[in-house]
Amino acid sequence: MSFEIRGLGKEGDANLADLLRGTSYEVMPFRNAEQDVLEHVPDTVPLTVTVTAAKGLGPTLELTERLVRHGYAVAPHLPARQFLDKEHVADVVARLREARVRSVFVVGGDVPRPAGAFEDAYSLLRAMEEAHHPFAEVGIAGYPEGHPAIAREALEVALKRKAPMATRIITQLCFDAGTTAGWAAAIAGAGVGLPVHVGIPGPVNRQKLMRISATIGLGQSARFLRKQRGLLWRLLLPSGYDPTSLARRLSVAAPKTSGNIRGLHIFTFSELRKAELWRRRLLDSVAEGEQRHRRG
Repeated sequence: MSFEIRGLGKEGDANLADLLRGTSYEVMPFRNAEQDVLEHVPDTVPLTVTVTAAKGLGPTLELTERLVRHGYAVAPHLPARQFLDKEHVADVVARLREARVRSVFVVGGDVPRPAGAFEDAYSLLRAMEEAHHPFAEVGIAGYPEGHPAIAREALEVALKRKAPMATRIITQLCFDAGTTAGWAAAIAGAGVGLPVHVGIPGPVNRQKLMRISATIGLGQSARFLRKQRGLLWRLLLPSGYDPTSLARRLSVAAPKTSGNIRGLHIFTFSELRKAELWRRRLLDSVAEGEQRHRRG
């Protein structure tokens, strides 16, 4: 299901402001990530920290711990297929508890073969509950355009199984606001009442995106990028990609989804400065528009 989106207007601007205030950033655990966050991201913006298949969980947990000490709300990605057994799960839960981490993002993981006993996010969530995890926020993944390796029916069943153990959904990249809105409305209609945070790319330098993708791979994100020919064409432009149009279209679509779209999750591709400048400028633009509406 996809919604037709016609215009923006006053209501769209108000919805866009709400989405921007509910924004979180995805951070990659690279060498300069901590300094980039401290220099460019206010501690009011929640963060997630990804896991790379090459380096495993270690760098993700270490960066999460450091950023939490700096006062940020940080959710490390926990990919089920990189956990060995229940003891490994209990150890990671204990480590994050000691670090006062309150949020996690649980995914299946893109490695072709599990390292241990956990095939999918559901099995890891069950093990985390058995370990009596302390996390107030547990995110799970949503797939508005489906998954290339999993049938849509299986995705729907998996989401319903995971939802009672989660508090929110973060979607994979989708560049069609109507498709995302239709999917959000459908899961609400199927009884999944979790808030949805829509994954979109931030302003991205094409050279950096291609370099990161070639070096470590972006898993599911990279596959969706390859599917989106229009986006790839825009990435060939010197200025790269600007997410403003997509964010505005989502602001119009959001009210049509039973109200479960609550914010944006920005895939920053390590362009944190650009992402935060974009968010602030768009918030300023929306505020100016609201003032004009009030005067008019």
